[in-house]
Amino acid sequence: MKFLRQLSAGVAVAALALILSTPSMAKWPNKAIEFIIPFGAGGGADIEGRVLAKEMGKVLGVPVVVINKPGAGGAKTYTYVKNAKPDGNTLAFNSTSILTTTNIGNVPFGHDALAHIGRVEFQPLVFAVKYKSKFKSFKAFVKACHKSPKTLKVANSGTGSSTHLGALSFMTAAKCKVIDLPVGVKRRNATLLSGEADAMVAPLTAAIRLAKAKKIRLLASAAESRNKVIPKVPTAKELGFDAEIHFFRGLSVPKATPKSIKVKLARAMTAAAESKAFRSLSKKKGFTIAPLPVEQFEELLKVQNKKVADIMRKAGILGMKRKK
Repeated sequence: MKFLRQLSAGVAVAALALILSTPSMAKWPNKAIEFIIPFGAGGGADIEGRVLAKEMGKVLGVPVVVINKPGAGGAKTYTYVKNAKPDGNTLAFNSTSILTTTNIGNVPFGHDALAHIGRVEFQPLVFAVKYKSKFKSFKAFVKACHKSPKTLKVANSGTGSSTHLGALSFMTAAKCKVIDLPVGVKRRNATLLSGEADAMVAPLTAAIRLAKAKKIRLLASAAESRNKVIPKVPTAKELGFDAEIHFFRGLSVPKATPKSIKVKLARAMTAAAESKAFRSLSKKKGFTIAPLPVEQFEELLKVQNKKVADIMRKAGILGMKRKK
């Protein structure tokens, strides 16, 4: 009987330990949270992510530590977070790259292999030329392109990236044949400034500083409407070209993360997005703060995923990396 009592007590202790170790039941957060950014330090995603992470830390009461894991258009970050423990302590600062990198085949899974917390913001992809370029308007660029097909060069962040899809949208809508330069995030701006490229496509946050300094000229955006920070820059649709890409940033976590934790993360994300510091950054950089809850964000992902896949299919690059 004594043995059985000891055995029962041991089982009870083990069961209690199991319950307390379960993320949904344990006190959370109780340690620093990793905030993984898919791109390198100093870029638009990094600048935004660091402010958001800091503000989320204030809400959650624990440090939210930024870690940059660039590589393969976001594949390194999304794979890392997908394989992390679903305990709420590892977040991915996602973007449209979660759709592009999965569709081109940089990873062997789809965007739905992760769970999503919500959208934080969206911003336009812009078509830019060097400030002293002879092209003073998007229509002027298109006219020159039609006159001399496959001679003008357009830089982007990499084959299958969001900026590549933006370039494909602009050029397809304009029936314009150009030479794509998939030079990477770090070299994209430099390639334009050096004259190696005639134009580039970039998120507004990556181009606004150079535009304000009159180093580059923004000719058009692939947005639904004009942006308040660049009110004089027309959308492609205004100019008669049906080019529109929804470029967003948000948060993702491992698939099995408990709902209770996801709810807390969503609340912290929204509060951080509406903080004074993040709002100040949005006014300066040009992104639109527009938190979306998980249900609406997942619906947006489905719609945009189909759009991304369609663009890639027409360009012959859907699943391209997976076939290699």
